[in-house]
Amino acid sequence: MKINRILTIIFLTLLFVGCGDGNKFDIAKGKVGELTPLTTMEDLDKIFKNDSIVKNLSEGSLGDNYFQDDDEYLIYEKGGNHLLTVIPKEQLDSTSTIKSIRIFDKRFKTKSEISVESIFEDINLNNTITKVETSLSSATLFIDDLNVTLTLDKEDLGLRDFSTQKISLEQIPGLAKVKSFIVWFN
Repeated sequence: MKINRILTIIFLTLLFVGCGDGNKFDIAKGKVGELTPLTTMEDLDKIFKNDSIVKNLSEGSLGDNYFQDDDEYLIYEKGGNHLLTVIPKEQLDSTSTIKSIRIFDKRFKTKSEISVESIFEDINLNNTITKVETSLSSATLFIDDLNVTLTLDKEDLGLRDFSTQKISLEQIPGLAKVKSFIVWFN
């Protein structure tokens, strides 16, 4: 009887310890790890207190830098691994909430296992792609269920760069890799 109780306590302890970091890297609609649509820029310092945040702030409407439209909060793990880039809705406002988050670390995954290391075949198999938009050098996939956009390089699609040729889902090779992964909070 005592042994069963001890084994149960050990099992439960291992279960809770093992699941401790579980949602730190989860992506869902309106959620990236601990970040939600209600998270403000000033909350980032608390959420990522053990990491480094590089604040690349725009000059707003008063500045000279016309090429930087948005503030960027680059989140790095200790050791230099780039985790995320967070873009606020309002520039130069620490109380602003999040507009979008670009994912850089492969540990961030959706329930269907989409990550920055995913290939098109896995994405298409487990998600509903609602639209494909083409630019000069890439194709962007829209997954409305997650409010996510995934960009694929045209080179991986076997198409010429700098063409605006429309692309259908059937034309995308299964092994095409994700170039960029953005979660939108709008």
